[in-house]
Amino acid sequence: MSEKSNVTNKLTNKPTNKLTLSVQYPDARLQEIVPRTDLRKWVKAALFAPAELTIRFVDAAEGQALNLQYRGKDYATNVLTFAYNEGEEIAEDEPTRADIILCTDVLQREAAEQSKTVAEHAAHLVVHGVLHAQGYDHEDDDEADEMEGIETEILASLGYADPYAAEK
Repeated sequence: MSEKSNVTNKLTNKPTNKLTLSVQYPDARLQEIVPRTDLRKWVKAALFAPAELTIRFVDAAEGQALNLQYRGKDYATNVLTFAYNEGEEIAEDEPTRADIILCTDVLQREAAEQSKTVAEHAAHLVVHGVLHAQGYDHEDDDEADEMEGIETEILASLGYADPYAAEK
């Protein structure tokens, strides 16, 4: 089976998975731009297993501190995923547990640079973070191609354009 049809099969035959989602906004105004209902829809579209997730929006200072502390990189990045059962064998009905951190300053800057709405870019970063929480990565070209293919299909199912189209 080709990689493309395998991705499609994962998405079309995907069961509805139990989701416990907590969202932490630093600023109530952000709830209007990226509503909780949209976050839930984006997360569910990217889930291949049950999950207990927290999505936390942070400013550049907190994003930079977290990136430095946990990745050794001294800058604010757009999304960080902390998967708590990463690398563990978990039962099929046991949830994936993770925190997904979105840096609002980077999110807004990148959205403007890419001529996207903040919600459009947030959808991509949430899907990206949820895939990381489930063990997907992009450390080498094959992993990156697989993850980008899955992201593109999920986003298309949600009505969003291919986030990698400009790079192809």
